[in-house]
Amino acid sequence: MQEICAERQWVCEAMRRISADFNRSSDTHLVRVDLPGFPNQTLYLKDESIHPSGSLKHRLARSLYLYGLCNGAIGPDTVIVESSSGSTAVSEAYFARLLGLRFIAVVPEGTARKKLDQISFYGAETHAVPAPDIYAEAERIARECGGHYMDQFTYAERATDWRGNNNIAESLFAQLALEEHSLPEWVVMSAGTGGTSATIGRYIRYRSDLSSKTRLCVADPENSVFYDHYVSGESDLRINSRSRIEGIGRPRVEASFQPRVIDRMMQVPDAASLATIHWLEGVLGRRCGGSTGTNVWAALHLMAEMREAGRAGSVATLICDGGERYSDTYFNPAWLDEQGLNIRTPLETLERLAG
Repeated sequence: MQEICAERQWVCEAMRRISADFNRSSDTHLVRVDLPGFPNQTLYLKDESIHPSGSLKHRLARSLYLYGLCNGAIGPDTVIVESSSGSTAVSEAYFARLLGLRFIAVVPEGTARKKLDQISFYGAETHAVPAPDIYAEAERIARECGGHYMDQFTYAERATDWRGNNNIAESLFAQLALEEHSLPEWVVMSAGTGGTSATIGRYIRYRSDLSSKTRLCVADPENSVFYDHYVSGESDLRINSRSRIEGIGRPRVEASFQPRVIDRMMQVPDAASLATIHWLEGVLGRRCGGSTGTNVWAALHLMAEMREAGRAGSVATLICDGGERYSDTYFNPAWLDEQGLNIRTPLETLERLAG
């Protein structure tokens, strides 16, 4: 009985630490972007890069730890294991250090060096394997060390309270409340686990004032099966290649991906995603990660459709993480050449679209 009490006390302290960390952080900013080519359409970017661990995945990591703690899966001696392309691992490593837990990240070979350095900065370990093997390897490590496999790809959509509790959707629409077009025509989100798109799609349906006005578009990069799954309904799709846009796109249909809450999907070429972050640097005066480019490319094309139809309004999307982590890849001309990515043509498209 004494041991049970001691562990319960540790869980209470862990919950207090996570709550205190949340209390120290203000909400993320909503950036209004006015573009000359869109006089009647406004772009909003919710800047998730300002979280303490640097990305949108900070919200997910907090939810996954709370979910594990409240379900009795995480205790004072639990080794936390995760499969991740980088940003989720960075955020989970942050919370592992906060709670004094050992953390092992199983990452795909080729993950950005700066992401690996950030994981190590938080005192965590990384284990790189071929991209298709990250799931099985994470399960093996957790099993052999008696640890807890977080499995973001399964639990992302259920660990977050989609009805509110300051989730990303509730926060976004609260910040839009005083804007001219407070109910956006579209919210755009790319999918990694699918958890964020599930949260946004469910919240839109939960709010009757949103449900009749706002729709969710999910943007998918190359080397991902999500778009094909959305179109075909086939759940057993598999590919062996890895998405070049880190954090989004998957080689298999993940359990957290919920196509029925999505109103539209758009495929975005990798060259277009990366051209967009180069263009966006000139608009914002700062660098963003590749998934932000995927989001904004899709958002601008939706705004162009609105403009052509004569509809005024707004489109909202996310800055998922900052571009500092990708100086050796997405912002490196030599890397772009090695990948065979020519961003000049999509840059010209962006200039024509946005003016």
